[in-house]
Amino acid sequence: MSAKLVQGYEVVIGFETHAQLSTQSKIFSRAPTAFGAEPNTQACAVDLALPGTLPVMNLGAVERAIELGLALGSHIAERSIFARKNYFYPDLPKGYQISQFEIPVVQGGEVSFMLGDEKKTVRLVRAHLEEDAGKSLHEDFIGQSGIDLNRAGTPLLEIVTEPDMRSSGEAVAYAKKLHEIVTWIGICDGNMQEGSFRCDANVSVRKPGAALGTRREIKNLNSFKFMQQAIDYEVRWQIEEIEEGRDIQQATVLFNPDTGETRAMRTKEDAADYRYFPDPDLPPLVIGRDWVERVRSEMVELPWVMAARFVRDYGLPEYDTSQLTQSMAMAAYFEATAKACGQPKLASNWVMGELSRRRNSGELAFEQLPVSSTQLAALIGRIADGTISNNAAKQVFDALWSEGGEVDAIIEAKGLKQMNDSSALEAIIDDVLAANAKNVEEYKAGNAKAFNALVGQAMKASKGKANPAQVNDMLKKKLG
Repeated sequence: MSAKLVQGYEVVIGFETHAQLSTQSKIFSRAPTAFGAEPNTQACAVDLALPGTLPVMNLGAVERAIELGLALGSHIAERSIFARKNYFYPDLPKGYQISQFEIPVVQGGEVSFMLGDEKKTVRLVRAHLEEDAGKSLHEDFIGQSGIDLNRAGTPLLEIVTEPDMRSSGEAVAYAKKLHEIVTWIGICDGNMQEGSFRCDANVSVRKPGAALGTRREIKNLNSFKFMQQAIDYEVRWQIEEIEEGRDIQQATVLFNPDTGETRAMRTKEDAADYRYFPDPDLPPLVIGRDWVERVRSEMVELPWVMAARFVRDYGLPEYDTSQLTQSMAMAAYFEATAKACGQPKLASNWVMGELSRRRNSGELAFEQLPVSSTQLAALIGRIADGTISNNAAKQVFDALWSEGGEVDAIIEAKGLKQMNDSSALEAIIDDVLAANAKNVEEYKAGNAKAFNALVGQAMKASKGKANPAQVNDMLKKKLG
């Protein structure tokens, strides 16, 4: 859906994203956070708020929040407080969730990204630390439900935006960019299927210039594909309701990917309904400037900083650098290849082109690729020094991908070396000119296509081993 009006209505979208922090233990206890454990084997007395237990803040969770704030240009609060968010649900054993309300640790900031050729910026309201709840398991085949408290106390950073997005496409682009950032800096593994990166979309519609409409929150969107489908459906549904004279009621809704529809789950609560109050068991979180600067000094190079360096140091176009810095692994693979072969533009072309095509078709991570950066650099080196043509290079790459081996050995075994012997190539060209007098005449009469035909004949006569650039030069000299 574009940013244009939809049936005369403007779409307004804000996001709340829960990023599970990459700590080994929970936010207020030492219980592990590993995914996939047997139900209720990773919940300790602190997570369950048993009498006599007290929460203790996880240092690693705080530092990951600081990292995100620094990456997004946010203000890091020198003093923030934790609150109890009170609600009753079977998977919330304490009867409240420890979160941040009035003073969050990360305040403001922005996320910028490209939507087509247009740069978009989404403003952030805040990012606050909180604990996750457990999970209800519904076993329909036996008609029973159970509670798994392994996730109870898992550290989350909830990232909240202003309602700045105006289309489902823009919303998905924002979510992808945020996903790229949190995984790049290593604060979240970004695994949407395991619930490590969950998005809630607040969607409303209004007539242009009118006040904001009533929003409905689509909960727990765990794929970018479903995210776009859910928002598009919700927009259409809200417009139809308004056009038929019905009011939109604030609600929390779920998206059903099987039907492609959203459905109301419960009436949406406001902050007052949760009866927030400061948690008496947790002192204020105090973050000194020296702590912030230490975290800053230990952070990895940010993607947009790296992209600018690739332009400066390797002379790459900005488009190339934007693609190469989509993930830390891709950027590292490119840079290792470029340094080893000394041909950064060729390295960029191969990493963005043939390598990415093969990787995507096999759904492989960069760590799983059968062709190493060293092997690709050796292949590019043989293209650059004229040993093999581009077509022959693809054959070598095929062999590396399927069988492995050394580049030079594959070239030798398959007989792929280009013909660089000037005297042998000159003899081939003389024969081609003698056998194609008509094309020669047409070329001299101004027909450029006749020249291409002569090049093709020369390449065919050399069985594809001639250097195309050398063939062009020799033909032009002989034809005057």
